[in-house]
Amino acid sequence: MAFAHCFLTVPADTTNFHTATSILTRPFSSSVSSSFSSSNLNTCRLSNFPKNLRIRDKASVKAQASEASAAADAFTNFKHVLLPITDRNPYLSEGSRQAAATAAAMAKKYGADITVVVIDEKEKEAYPEHETQLASIRWHLSEGGYQEFKLLERLGEGSKPTAIIGEIADDMNLDMVVMSMEAIHSKHVDANLLAEFIPCPVLLLPL
Repeated sequence: MAFAHCFLTVPADTTNFHTATSILTRPFSSSVSSSFSSSNLNTCRLSNFPKNLRIRDKASVKAQASEASAAADAFTNFKHVLLPITDRNPYLSEGSRQAAATAAAMAKKYGADITVVVIDEKEKEAYPEHETQLASIRWHLSEGGYQEFKLLERLGEGSKPTAIIGEIADDMNLDMVVMSMEAIHSKHVDANLLAEFIPCPVLLLPL
């Protein structure tokens, strides 16, 4: 997918996906901005800009337009969503519940499939409430109107969760990963490795 390595951050409201996406742009460099004081700001014209700056600016605008178009397409052209669960709360943390609700709503609206991957550094036998957590995942997805999904368990492997998520997304040719920023804040997922390992768009939900 051409939209790889792009990160979207959206509010928790799952009823309006299209208007939630924001595009971040680079600010002008200090050497450029310093030439516009309050005394000459009103007299500035396009002709006052260096030609090479105008060319770079046009290229930047085109790149931003392309990113915006890809961001919009990402919400309509996906058919398979990955929902990683990295917390140990048997009833799911607030962030995991939020991600499950969002994934279910999006999959239901656009007719996509969901694959859930439960990741933990410990073996299943060392986690007595594992089955309770699986039941919680099923309940929260069903509450979002999504009854059937594929479940993967990657337990006690010793690999970083980010690498596992990227491996699954690549092997299954997934279109989007939905997760909460909570996974990053809690250090379960390394934000610096997301772009390196995840081969598809990642939807990060703020708490």
